Amino acid sequence: MGQICIKIQDESGWTKAVSRGCDEVSLVYSDVYREGDQIIIEIEEKPSFYQVRLDDAGESALLYLTGDLHYWIPFGEKRINRSLKVFTGEKHLLYARKARDYEATAYRNLAYNPWDQHRDSGCFPHASANVETRGESVFAAMNAIDGIKATSCHGEWPYQSWGINQREDAGFRLDFGRKAAVDRLILYTRADYPHDNWWKSAVVTFSDGSDMTLELQKSGEAQEFLFEEKQIEWLTLDHLVKGEEGGSPFPALSQIEVYGRPC
Repeated sequence: MGQICIKIQDESGWTKAVSRGCDEVSLVYSDVYREGDQIIIEIEEKPSFYQVRLDDAGESALLYLTGDLHYWIPFGEKRINRSLKVFTGEKHLLYARKARDYEATAYRNLAYNPWDQHRDSGCFPHASANVETRGESVFAAMNAIDGIKATSCHGEWPYQSWGINQREDAGFRLDFGRKAAVDRLILYTRADYPHDNWWKSAVVTFSDGSDMTLELQKSGEAQEFLFEEKQIEWLTLDHLVKGEEGGSPFPALSQIEVYGRPC
């Protein structure tokens, strides 16, 4: 069994609240968050899988942590891609637990992480990109793995997406933090027509050196692609070809799901 500690610290490093447990811990924080506050989850067993819920208004997620997790509470523009309820109010319940073996090894969506951040925090899965429209949080790469599939509009939560700022060379990357055996990919492209365009094709490149061209439809619904199982640590999505040349310059990715099992 391993110790887990959840802390709330302010920007000076002062610990405002703390709770410790063996393999499982909850923290009730009875105060409002202020700019500069961060949540720290210290883990004894690492790297390993953990069930993590950083706020009772958000979802629990099975995450692969390679070290202690540092999560900076978003404020202002940096939180408009989040639910209006999360991190607000004067009482918060946080939770972390060492994942059970059957959870860690289950066939599931390995791309799901509603607590992803821009910075590389040793928390996986992690999304990144070579462009995010105007650097705005509602168009950040992390939005494509937060589990939200509202594709009929664009902008503030729940319509956040990965936006490419009209770049022809836009590329998205998903890191798993360790090797995984995957065989299924599902994409949800944003469908706020006629504001949006769509991609008629894209290329997925896997860390094993293989790649696959995806033929896409003009749709905000799930588009599923099956392939022979591959053992990979990351994948990229690029070579994005717009479906309506001369039409809207705004195609976007609402969600990506990658199914498989950790190796």
